[in-house]
Amino acid sequence: MSPTLALCIFIVGAAGLFYLDRDNSARTSKALWLPVIWLSIAGSRSPFAWFGMGVAADIPGQLPQSSLPDQLLAASLMFLGLVVLIRRGKEVTNLLKANWPVVLYVSFCLVSLVWSDFPAWGLKRWFRSLGDLIMVLIVATEVQPTAAFKRLFSRIGFVLLPASVLLIRYYPHLGSGWDQWVGTQMFIGVTTNKNVLGNLAYLVGLGALWQILSFVRDKEQPNRGHRLLAQCTLLAFGIYLLYMAHCATATGCFILGVGLMLVISRPFFRQRPAAVHALVLTIVLVGGLTELLGGRAAITAALGRKPDLTGRTEIWRIVIPMAPNPIGGAGFETFWVGPRVEKIYEKVGGDPTNESHNGYIEVYVNLGLLGLGFIALILGQGYRKAVSAFRRDPTLGGLLVVYVVTAAAYNITEACFRMLSLEWFSLLLSIVTASRIISLAETPTQSGRELADPDRPAWGTRRSSNSTPLGWRDAVTRWSDRTEPGRTRIVVDSSKADDRSRFRGC
Repeated sequence: MSPTLALCIFIVGAAGLFYLDRDNSARTSKALWLPVIWLSIAGSRSPFAWFGMGVAADIPGQLPQSSLPDQLLAASLMFLGLVVLIRRGKEVTNLLKANWPVVLYVSFCLVSLVWSDFPAWGLKRWFRSLGDLIMVLIVATEVQPTAAFKRLFSRIGFVLLPASVLLIRYYPHLGSGWDQWVGTQMFIGVTTNKNVLGNLAYLVGLGALWQILSFVRDKEQPNRGHRLLAQCTLLAFGIYLLYMAHCATATGCFILGVGLMLVISRPFFRQRPAAVHALVLTIVLVGGLTELLGGRAAITAALGRKPDLTGRTEIWRIVIPMAPNPIGGAGFETFWVGPRVEKIYEKVGGDPTNESHNGYIEVYVNLGLLGLGFIALILGQGYRKAVSAFRRDPTLGGLLVVYVVTAAAYNITEACFRMLSLEWFSLLLSIVTASRIISLAETPTQSGRELADPDRPAWGTRRSSNSTPLGWRDAVTRWSDRTEPGRTRIVVDSSKADDRSRFRGC
């Protein structure tokens, strides 16, 4: 098959997946496209890099270069995101209060630049990192957070996963590269390296599996057959790309996530959330005992890796003592810049590494023990909130538990507690969405116009002078169903019967 024909099939196929996955009963705002675009860029390459406008490779001992078009695009997305969040002020404020460990961590990252050797560079990175939190809040504050969660990962997967297969098979000069650690060719798809491709495939694959399980349990969902076919196709793409990427960490986390999701989806766990704690604790204990008893070699061999985790243990041994400040680290995102990088290159034999390949060590060298404490607090509170959300909404809550647990495991051999990382984004999204599910479930049921939210207009909605929505919106009130968190009911006032036909067509 010629590359041109394959490209045409990809375009038609991707459009077909969007068509099959349509759900007219779900309501999400147009603002959801902002996090879709943001996460698509984080999970692939800069849009300008495809046209040869990317920056040159980093030079040891010099500050990394930045692309002005990339910065302008990121700033534009963040500005539009802030406009959306301002219009959702009350809900955003409540979520930030509920997730105070995240706020404290972000604040500490800014404070750490006081003792950094490169504060200006770190400050630019800190402002860019706010984009992740902005996009997470947009998704979590949607009227139907469950529908927003589904559409976010489906929209990304329907484009990036088939496009990765297309590039690997028919455009190898774009979809493959050279693995300097193993000394072989690696497949990268639309991403920049095989680890990012594996991360993308396993996260989207878990999201697809979650939707498949929900379709199996609930046979009354609208357009069930077509949507089930779309998600099965997406899961197949994810599994295939995991195989092609040959990323042991992503494969291991995918297997862990699938097993955990299948187990806690059983009625026994859905009725006994405390059993989830016992299961997760068992996984942690088994993993710890395996390491203590020398079982790492067997596991790494099964995943096709060396006992030293492809040189990672040597990097850890070199990097940890080089942290300039054990308490506060080098400063946010500034450890891997400047002359220090040249010394690391020399000690690891000249290999151009720019990360420690361990999220916890990465936090330690950048933010010290204080930063590690904040990460532990975020993971602990995030897991507690995810389990609490699972008790209220077992369907979405189960996926949130899986994302939090696999994020903690993924960072053992990959550094992903950092900006523009798919793993960090999914972790934040899971924690903040869990808080939203809990708040929706705890909101007392009311009736009538008291439940209308005049402070939360949709994009493009015009308001009258007394802040009352115009048109068919006058006839609509909504509230959160205590028995089905995340879903939205629409009630049409009988006094506005003339507006019913207009509402039905929207």
